[in-house]
Amino acid sequence: MKNISLPDSETPWTALKGVKSIKVAPASGPVVAELMVSGSKSVSNRALILAAMAEGTSVLSGLLRSDDTWWCADALKRLGAGVVFEGTSATIAGIGRTRPKSGPLHVGSAGTIARFLPPMLAAGDAGTWKITASKQMSKRPVGPLFDALRAGGAEIECLEQENCFPAIIHGNSFAGGQITMSGAVSSQFISGVLMGGGQAKNGVELGVEGGIVQSEYVQITLDVMRHFGAQIDAAADFTKFSVVPGSYRARDLAVEADASTATYFGALAAVSRGKITMGNLGKNTRQPDYGFLEILERMGCVVERSETATSVSMEGQLKGGFSVDMRPLSDATLTLAAIAPFADGPIHMHGVAHIRHHECDRISAMCASLSQLGIKVEEHEDGLTVYPGSPRFGVLDTFEDHRMVMALAVLGVAGEGIELLGPESVSKTCPSFFEQLGTIGLKSEEIRG
Repeated sequence: MKNISLPDSETPWTALKGVKSIKVAPASGPVVAELMVSGSKSVSNRALILAAMAEGTSVLSGLLRSDDTWWCADALKRLGAGVVFEGTSATIAGIGRTRPKSGPLHVGSAGTIARFLPPMLAAGDAGTWKITASKQMSKRPVGPLFDALRAGGAEIECLEQENCFPAIIHGNSFAGGQITMSGAVSSQFISGVLMGGGQAKNGVELGVEGGIVQSEYVQITLDVMRHFGAQIDAAADFTKFSVVPGSYRARDLAVEADASTATYFGALAAVSRGKITMGNLGKNTRQPDYGFLEILERMGCVVERSETATSVSMEGQLKGGFSVDMRPLSDATLTLAAIAPFADGPIHMHGVAHIRHHECDRISAMCASLSQLGIKVEEHEDGLTVYPGSPRFGVLDTFEDHRMVMALAVLGVAGEGIELLGPESVSKTCPSFFEQLGTIGLKSEEIRG
């Protein structure tokens, strides 16, 4: 097995390599376009992991091709799974509980993989693996996950800082059984334990305390697990889960569009007074960020929803003067903050203290960015309040955060333009973002160092 030689988060699918910054020009008029949004990261990585844990061959279509999914596929191949990509489709030859005896695995900055891989390894056959992560990801604690796995017997050694990567995971050590954990930090911890529970000797009887941050993502996990044959019972309030031990079975799956990425295009329609139709995002999605469309309606947009497509259109002044709990759709907080200056009243976003611990402290980073552009903003422990204003042109750090890149790009389109430093982090979830801006008539310029 070859050593990993790529930089700690860069992959062959990374866009904008060698680009120091990117200048985004203001829109010259309303943006009117139809487009297809890239595949859901959440569904893509769950499907890849579970297809690899299954017995048999699955074909996954509509997958997201991004840094996160590349690191996922790389880890699965190193574990012996067959992973062959063709465009946005992949054929996965599953390995069941079989694992190689040892080897290095790297997850880059892929948060979902960092949370889903340890349970997969600990619940599978015997072996020892060292998991490393990017410098950024290694700073993000995974204590609730490791504690829950250890409660089920998992042997995990943290090599530098407790409850952080790098870590060594021992296979055939997570027997499962009765486990209690908090859901207040990240739903991904719960999803990881449930997915691993399907291969644990005793299954999992999981109790969750303190509510679940973005419980809709746990529902997505349950849906994909059941698709691959898992038997699961869940309490209506998601305080208890029961996963029956058994084998995952191979099945084909079509991945829907990413609702988080869709928020940026919906926001572009809103701030440009245009109309954007997203042809592969339907009203029946379980992704919580689809709820961002209701916020756009509150701001005066017209949203049309069908089984297979969604469109957003806007005429006139965006409306503000309200407060909104962003906890159910926290990834959309930055999108709303980016368009809030163009509303006719302040917008208060709350309930998202946990986003201070994502790729960056997103609350602090967005407040600093808006202030630098001349926008009045108040920072709160669990959110921010953005006041109406006219953002000036600015050169801004993006804090190695893909969502800061895309949100600030939307702001630049609506305002006087913007220059974004370190835009390559957009490859984490949407490498084609700036290409897509070009296809709908928006201009950007790459600046190389």
